Amino acid sequence: MAFCAVAGPAAAQDKVVATVNGKAITEADMRLAEAEIGSDLGNLPPDQRRRVLAEYLIENQLFAEAAEAEKLASGPAFDERMGYWKRRAARDAYFEKGVKGSISDAETRKFYESQVSGLKTEEEVRARHILVDEESKAKEIFELVGHGSDFADLAKKHSKDPGSKEDGGDLGYFGRGQMVPQFEETAFKMKKGEVSLPVKSQFGWHLIKLEDRRERKAPAYDAVKERISAALVHRKAQEVAGSLRGKAKIDFVDPELKQAADAENRPRPVPAGK
Repeated sequence: MAFCAVAGPAAAQDKVVATVNGKAITEADMRLAEAEIGSDLGNLPPDQRRRVLAEYLIENQLFAEAAEAEKLASGPAFDERMGYWKRRAARDAYFEKGVKGSISDAETRKFYESQVSGLKTEEEVRARHILVDEESKAKEIFELVGHGSDFADLAKKHSKDPGSKEDGGDLGYFGRGQMVPQFEETAFKMKKGEVSLPVKSQFGWHLIKLEDRRERKAPAYDAVKERISAALVHRKAQEVAGSLRGKAKIDFVDPELKQAADAENRPRPVPAGK
């Protein structure tokens, strides 16, 4: 019974998820694969993500067995590779505990409260536009809108803007400072559902239809938690790397590398008057 009590958690940790020629692929392998390639999998649903990771590990095992069969898993070149990956594994272990593991949820939330939650609300508008080369063409389309023609259909037919034409001229929501001044000034003065007279900018002549306006509030904590955490981990990694380098003796033996490093570390001249 004592044996079962000890083995239970370990067995759960190393649960076999597949076998390749009798060799087990475990949940521990899945976690290591996730750490290695997880960032490349984007927002795949969890079930698809596990499937991709399992296939990655199966292929990895097949290639490893092929290497063993051809006696490629020994010798000086293999030992060099193993030495590199041993150092990399040690680096990853330290990074997980000493860097990533040191950033707590409390620290992430504190950063959010001090930097994000207090952001002022910002007015945004959502608009469609039709861009043409000539004012006369813009006026002609304006008349068509006035007589009941659909703005989005007219944008698909006449607009010169390749980025919004196929979406019926839809530009989505935008705040101040994101559009050229003439366009922005008109759009933010308009009422919902209104269509502007032709507006000239450096790109040509625009007809603008205001679809909506809203107040963009600061994002909720859960919506930005991962990004904040990643930023804090990056900052912590730079601090730790700087501290470790400060305690280490690093010599560049390669002349070109040494010259480049010396150039980077050389003090920059201070301009007169500074």
